[in-house]
Amino acid sequence: MPPRLSSPQNMAALRALCITPPPADMAAGHAIAHHDASLTKPPGSLGRLEELARWAGQWQRTAWPRAERVEIIVFAGNHGVTAQGVTPWPTDVTRQMVENFRNGGAAINQIARVSGAQLRVVAVEELRPTADFTYAPAMDEPAFLRAVACGMAAVRPGTDLLCLGEMGIGNTTTAAAVCAGLFGGGGGAWAGRGTGLDDAGVRHKAQVIDRALARHAAHLHDPLAVMRHLGGHELAAMLGAAIAARHYNIPVLLDGFICTAAVAALEVLHAGGLDHTRLAHCSAESGHGRLATALGLSPLLELGLRLGEGSGAGLAIPLVRAATACLCGMATFAQAEVSGRK
Repeated sequence: MPPRLSSPQNMAALRALCITPPPADMAAGHAIAHHDASLTKPPGSLGRLEELARWAGQWQRTAWPRAERVEIIVFAGNHGVTAQGVTPWPTDVTRQMVENFRNGGAAINQIARVSGAQLRVVAVEELRPTADFTYAPAMDEPAFLRAVACGMAAVRPGTDLLCLGEMGIGNTTTAAAVCAGLFGGGGGAWAGRGTGLDDAGVRHKAQVIDRALARHAAHLHDPLAVMRHLGGHELAAMLGAAIAARHYNIPVLLDGFICTAAVAALEVLHAGGLDHTRLAHCSAESGHGRLATALGLSPLLELGLRLGEGSGAGLAIPLVRAATACLCGMATFAQAEVSGRK
């Protein structure tokens, strides 16, 4: 089992973790492909399940991948930009929903139960809000590094599969700002309805994002600076969790728009930085499809979800379980005494 990662003490140490990720185990991938070719089915007939099995094995570094120890971690955080009227919901809802998660009453609790996953909830920075990024960086360097370290520390080595999720009133605005900072296009290209904005609300949200982009324009060349200036505590924690999972040989299922925005900097910093992840679904939030395309991610599910909480990632767990079960449990043509192709 890999040793525990040390928390990065400065931005240079964090950057080093991002630009030097461990590679996949290609030998395990080749062994899986060879074994898959001998199973009692036509080649390629299980479609993306075959790819999922190879993916899981390459990152678990084994020809016999498992999906038994599965965890969903929901990171929660609050956002100072809510002072700009970008959401109709009060920030108290974040804390209330954290309690709902802990009491078993949310959708993700039910999805985790039926998917056979352990659910944990982490209130990052004790839900203290970030600064309003239309006036100042959302986080100073110590706060950003603490949030990243919180995400890293939440990941348990030895986990077979990790699902990332979030909760935070105002965080669709934060995610849209991060995407605009990383990929351009301005607020109008990325702002969506979030938790129920009307057309006027979406336009206002885009204008708020554009103000933030103008204020922080000098820092948008650096993906980590984009995350610090325009991100949120729970987004930084998901970034940290994705980094730790890579170093611990854990494949990751990404959830919706906010989750994908949180880890996008890894791909911008290093081509292949998200190879250990798969996109569980494409949410109904308008920017998610555009972001998935920018990152080269193809969703496993299309269900029109826009809840967050890790709900889409949790729903994709059975797909990975089925993929590994078929790979490891099916008989070969020789074992079943079934004739192969001539």
